[in-house]
Amino acid sequence: MLLTTVSSCSSEPSIDNTQVVEEPTDGFNRDSQDEKIESSIQNSYARLASKRSDICPKLIQKEVDTQVVERNSEVMVNSYCDYFLYPTEGQDISVSVNDRRIEALLIIPTIYDFANGDYAVESYDKHVIRLSYDGATYKPANLVYDVVVTVSEN
Repeated sequence: MLLTTVSSCSSEPSIDNTQVVEEPTDGFNRDSQDEKIESSIQNSYARLASKRSDICPKLIQKEVDTQVVERNSEVMVNSYCDYFLYPTEGQDISVSVNDRRIEALLIIPTIYDFANGDYAVESYDKHVIRLSYDGATYKPANLVYDVVVTVSEN
């Protein structure tokens, strides 16, 4: 009780830790910003993971003077591995894997099976290629494979 009286008679200004947070009214969309931040974090992680064969997801980028991105001795630790790619509109993407037990699918921005041939890029956007184990037996703990992604002008 004595402490309450002393603190209430203090000459120090009181500090109110509660603040009212108002939603911005300038058309700012917090969900959109959160999605951009999350995507940026995922891309940064994927860029670092691209230097390792056993970590997924990975960001892949083709060199300026070539259309082909080769990843040799990749290791699939889990049941799939995602590869992020940013092609431009009007390009074609093809994926080939040296192991028939691995299925190659485009999962973002749409679902497409690369077994059906090349995919025609319709817009500049993040494209996610998922390689997943599709074998008849149990997947080995560390499945080693080679993958070639070709991005060409159509």
